[in-house]
Amino acid sequence: MDLKLKGKAILITGASKGIGLALAKYLAAEGANISVCARNAEEVAAAVEAVKAFGVKAYGAAVDVKDAASLTAWVDNSAKVLGGVDGFVSNVSAGGSAADEAGWAANFETDVLSAWSTVQAVQPHLEKSTSPSIVNISSTAALEAFAGAVPFSTFKAAMLNYFGNLSNVLAPQGIRVNSVCPGPVFIKDGAWDQIKTNMPEVYESTVAAIPMGRMATAEEVCVHVALLLSPISSFTTGTNIVVDGGFTKRIQY
Repeated sequence: MDLKLKGKAILITGASKGIGLALAKYLAAEGANISVCARNAEEVAAAVEAVKAFGVKAYGAAVDVKDAASLTAWVDNSAKVLGGVDGFVSNVSAGGSAADEAGWAANFETDVLSAWSTVQAVQPHLEKSTSPSIVNISSTAALEAFAGAVPFSTFKAAMLNYFGNLSNVLAPQGIRVNSVCPGPVFIKDGAWDQIKTNMPEVYESTVAAIPMGRMATAEEVCVHVALLLSPISSFTTGTNIVVDGGFTKRIQY
């Protein structure tokens, strides 16, 4: 299926590794031009080169997403290099921060405020696109009790509410807004790979709770993000797609 993403300009936060990097490559393989940001300059440079290998335009910058000015500069420079903005993927997260005051602050500033700041910066560019779309990368941890009363789950749930309401606010401008909630995703050297090594009992018990008997691959998440970014999903907005192999037990109405 042709997703009609060739030539589209898509920005992804936190895309130097993990799902973000996998998504950058996946979209580049579809012909999209990609801009990435992350904190580590060397990793950003490597991600840009990996994207360019697909024969598309690529741009990247080392950005602390807690710095709104740096985020805005990255967005504006991305638009200049790529010739506009058609899609934005809010992917960056502080991850499983400690459940102390510092951890709550880190997740709030990284997961919540940075997403809001980037939306403010990218909206004027998206309004010029013929097929603008925003996709929020959330987590099944936002949907059910998981790992205790921790900031990651709390703010992921909050952002589902934010982006869900944003879909109604931006619909008159033709900007679609959706979310994707991955369950556990196994990526080499990623969080679950580290858990498998250091806390094998946690890893095994988590896999045992997934009816399909394994964790997702990054590509199995990417395909849904790509579809939501695609112009062929032109009437889909305000939705949340759960990609978890049956890990969450609620009935999806």
